[in-house]
Amino acid sequence: MVSEANQNSEGSPVSSVTKGWQHLMVLPSKFSAKVVELMLQLKKLGKEDPRRVIHSLKVALAITLVSAFYYFKPLYDGFGSSAMWAVFTVVVVSEFSVGNSHNQFDYVAHAGATLGKGLNRGLATFLAGALGLGSHYMVTSISRGDIMEPILLGTVIFVTTAGVTYIRFLPQMKARYDYGLLVFILTFCLVSESSYRGCEILDIAQKRLTTIFTGGLISVLVCIFVCPVWAGGDLHNLVSKNIEKLGSFLQGFGEEYFGTSEVGETNKSSMQGYKSVLNSKQVEDNLANFAMWEPCHGRFRFRHPWQQYQKIGSLSRQCAYRIDALNGFLNSTKTPLEIKSKIQEPCMKMSTETGMALKELALAIQKMISPSAADPHIAKSKIAATNLRAMIKTGLWEDTNLFEVVPVMTVASLLLDVVSCTEKLAESIQELSTLAKFKNKDSKVVAETPKSPNKEEAPQPCHRDNSGPQHVITINQSSTNLSHNGNS
Repeated sequence: MVSEANQNSEGSPVSSVTKGWQHLMVLPSKFSAKVVELMLQLKKLGKEDPRRVIHSLKVALAITLVSAFYYFKPLYDGFGSSAMWAVFTVVVVSEFSVGNSHNQFDYVAHAGATLGKGLNRGLATFLAGALGLGSHYMVTSISRGDIMEPILLGTVIFVTTAGVTYIRFLPQMKARYDYGLLVFILTFCLVSESSYRGCEILDIAQKRLTTIFTGGLISVLVCIFVCPVWAGGDLHNLVSKNIEKLGSFLQGFGEEYFGTSEVGETNKSSMQGYKSVLNSKQVEDNLANFAMWEPCHGRFRFRHPWQQYQKIGSLSRQCAYRIDALNGFLNSTKTPLEIKSKIQEPCMKMSTETGMALKELALAIQKMISPSAADPHIAKSKIAATNLRAMIKTGLWEDTNLFEVVPVMTVASLLLDVVSCTEKLAESIQELSTLAKFKNKDSKVVAETPKSPNKEEAPQPCHRDNSGPQHVITINQSSTNLSHNGNS
């Protein structure tokens, strides 16, 4: 009876109204909590990368500037509804591209991305508009009646769009000009089809081309001169940090694998930083593509060898794949320590020296100096590799279980591959140093030391004019003293 009464009370209209009223009273607090949570997310988003805030303000500034086509009556009277194309151009061209931020892959606004899209859009619009108008006048002059004109115009559109679409499949066109080819197809079709019905097609094309060019120019200028974010700098830092992560793992691998010292949790976490290198190809390719559009800036000159960074990144990933395989043996407890100890010295030497070499290579890229400081470490690692090969040939594990030896031999083989990869990486960075004209580490300005009053100053030659013949005058001090004594 009691349960039936409770069910009746719960299903009564009074209880439904009460629950509804309670939900209604809770709505303001839930709404305020959601607003606070959203504000905290926005704050966190800006703290993680302040460039997002700057990019938003730059896009707003560019749109505000191109809105002058609507706000000022003389500009609106000159361009009319075509002024909206300037706003469209700013929104589309203001690229927010994939990049590197705080050692993580993220979305970053780069000047090269905006510049590349702006040039692609402007050039494609101009060429497509000119070709569309040319097609219109050519078809009009050839056709003698209304029946042939749409047939010829459709044929031109079919051939042109099919050819340009097929060209988009070329890798070099896909990488840098895919957006421009897409805009070319769109603009060519709009101009060609509207020219068949429009009587003022030339005037419309001129207005749209002018507004698109203005919108793209404003976007590029704002992106370059207002807090620019250079893709080249991000690529430079990304490649350097990736190599440094590889070096950090190798420096700690020997002690961790052979158990010679206790490695803390912080060191273990720093050793796992190499994993971000494994999936860095797409980001490096995007940054290199955007950097090619950028003008010279900072330490990077005109026609900086950005493609060499892609080669270095590829070699870094090859090294990272082997390091990832080495990481799988860190927690392996199947191999006894007495078996590991037989090759402990050369393996630890290779691991430590290659780690130090990679750190020196990363520093050379970061500071844009010659990577010669890594040569001694690479030489020592190669000597250790030679010693390890000689030890393996002597038959260290003849009376040992084969299943216990295989993991140790695999680690040794992987370390030998890492030494080879490090040597190739050093050669590639040396090539980058030559192409980019890195500074020599030894060519430093030496500070002038204060002269001691007790030391006799060496005579300095006169450098007034070195073009003529030079004469050296030697004064015999002893003969001068004798003649002076004789006169006295």
